[in-house]
Amino acid sequence: MTEQVSMEKIIALCKRRGFVFPGSEIYGGLANSWDYGPLGSQLAKNLKDLWWKTFVEGRLDMVGIDSAVLMNPTVWEASGHVAGFSDPLMDCKKCKSRERADKLVEKWVHENSSEERPKNWAGEKTPPKDLLTFITEKKIICPICEACDWTEPKAFNLMFKTRQGVLEDSGKDIYLRPETAQGIFVNFKNALETSRKKLPFGIGQIGKAFRNEITPGNFIFRTREFEQMEIEYFFDPEQTEWKSLLEKWKADGMDFMANKLGISQDHLRFRDHDPDELSHYSKGTTDIEFNFPFGWAELAAAGAYRTDFDLKQHEKFSGQKLTYLDPYTNKVFTPHVMEPSYGVGRLTLAILISAYHEEKIEGEEESRVVMKFKPQLAPVTVAVLPLGNKLNEAAHQLATDLIKDFRLDYDTSGSIGKRYRRQDEIGTPFCITYDFESLEDQSVTVRHRDTMEQERVKISDLKEYLNSKLF
Repeated sequence: MTEQVSMEKIIALCKRRGFVFPGSEIYGGLANSWDYGPLGSQLAKNLKDLWWKTFVEGRLDMVGIDSAVLMNPTVWEASGHVAGFSDPLMDCKKCKSRERADKLVEKWVHENSSEERPKNWAGEKTPPKDLLTFITEKKIICPICEACDWTEPKAFNLMFKTRQGVLEDSGKDIYLRPETAQGIFVNFKNALETSRKKLPFGIGQIGKAFRNEITPGNFIFRTREFEQMEIEYFFDPEQTEWKSLLEKWKADGMDFMANKLGISQDHLRFRDHDPDELSHYSKGTTDIEFNFPFGWAELAAAGAYRTDFDLKQHEKFSGQKLTYLDPYTNKVFTPHVMEPSYGVGRLTLAILISAYHEEKIEGEEESRVVMKFKPQLAPVTVAVLPLGNKLNEAAHQLATDLIKDFRLDYDTSGSIGKRYRRQDEIGTPFCITYDFESLEDQSVTVRHRDTMEQERVKISDLKEYLNSKLF
């Protein structure tokens, strides 16, 4: 990642090359909604596949589920979302715009390189009067009209509500889930009994969640519709010490991001939640933060120790036993939970930022833009480029054969130099040039994305060669 990278450059690249498009663009868009294009959808899929392989398929102590987006509304009463899932919103008295008070404070802190916070600071849980006092004292202005005349913050529930039923005025209120975790908790008993796992073990899930954020922004960093990759890891606190378990998940999370996703480790750090910002049921939470162009921000929860709160709540509200019988001691108890949680959109954005490089090429006026994705993540791993129209039939046959084993692009338009630059911008690790000599020696030229070095490889050896370099 170069020092010059900015959100503007990332957004422009994403639109130009087909990673991310504005949502509903032909109708003028929908604020802060985004569609993943041909390359972005593949990049996100590769990320999810790698996460699933690493944390679910690749472990003996994990199983996976896929729970429904719509759930019995009592689930959200039990979890506390109906009563307490809210953001502190305040209105500008001059222009009537509505803003999140805690985000106004965070933006001011970042812009002023300050460590100062409101009294009793706890993020969105900070008392409204303390937020208003701080914002007034620091003269934090409205981002729309630049006035500093605010109402006192009030709680605004973030869940999307809809109706279940055929008629508009009948049926009952239900919600689009604001997180995937509760789908795991309500399926704890089913997963335990069918998988026959023993503690400690975890349940992983990838799925969509929805939050009616009043101030989404920073591209795909904060959106109202997003995708989570979450784990609820169940354990006996008398047998497994939670602090040691948290350290293990922290290490695994950092290793995954830095070594498997290729996110720049210089731009990653842990941040332990202060006691006053912890959820009431949590005894410890550690985030992994990334240094985005707009400042340090949460990338993932490396681990959140939720104690036994969730299972006990659902047991209370459902009337169903959600306990665990230890087969060795016959002890019956409610397991405790450690929760690592990853956002697909935020990780995708961090991957894009880390992969972005601008490089000066000797003898060329313009710098080349190259996305240095890890090969496992690259939307396209191999591009076949015939050097002339008369070679298209043979090159197309080669591409048809290679696409069975690799994510492939076949590009015939433009000079070979322009095609190389296109593939650099989408992060293709290897370009295969099929030239007129290929008809004679049954070899092709393989160009390496990062070094731009080229070497001749026999077509018969090509799959083995690429596999050795990519995986």
